[in-house]
Amino acid sequence: MKANIAAMIDHTLLKPDATSSDIRKLCAEARKYVFASVCVNPCWVKLAVAELEGAEVSVCTVIGFPLGANATETKVFETKLALDQGAREVDMVLNIGELKSQNEAYVAADIRAVVEAAHAKGVIVKVILETALLHDTEKAAACRLAKLADADFVKTSTGFGPSGATVADVSLMRRAVGNQMGVKASGGIRTLEDLQNMVAAGATRIGASASVRIVESSQ
Repeated sequence: MKANIAAMIDHTLLKPDATSSDIRKLCAEARKYVFASVCVNPCWVKLAVAELEGAEVSVCTVIGFPLGANATETKVFETKLALDQGAREVDMVLNIGELKSQNEAYVAADIRAVVEAAHAKGVIVKVILETALLHDTEKAAACRLAKLADADFVKTSTGFGPSGATVADVSLMRRAVGNQMGVKASGGIRTLEDLQNMVAAGATRIGASASVRIVESSQ
């Protein structure tokens, strides 16, 4: 059971004060428990790739993080650089302001530009909605646009917003994307019960910093 749970967790450390020693520890834990990935800030991709050489653990990084307000060209450059350094998954923040302005064409194009850069290298893209800043109609629209742009996952939160994942939001996102995409729940998932609740609501990937405690509590 531990292995099954670990395989759906992105072992995450995105704090701005994380040190190289912290990243090495994160990678050692990921190697031990065989998490799906480690999720780190872009400046740590090279280190994480080196630390996880030979391990069955992907390196994931974040794009346009945490606000999503970068120019599309910046997001694409950031994506390509991360891929060149060995990242195998990217979690991008959509442009929240443009979504709330109902500029759906911009939002879809912004996502698609990152998706095309990533898919060209066989890398998957998770689109972070920052659900705490959206009402339900906007959440559903964001899911539809991410699906239209051929993203692989939709994701609830950065972990830096007003709040994190909720069962209601994960359920809404699963309904919006159907079975064609993954749904990642992240932000505030600290216990095995939290994880199980998110999975029951439709999550297929979990982002957590309490990953070791969650896995160790599963029997």
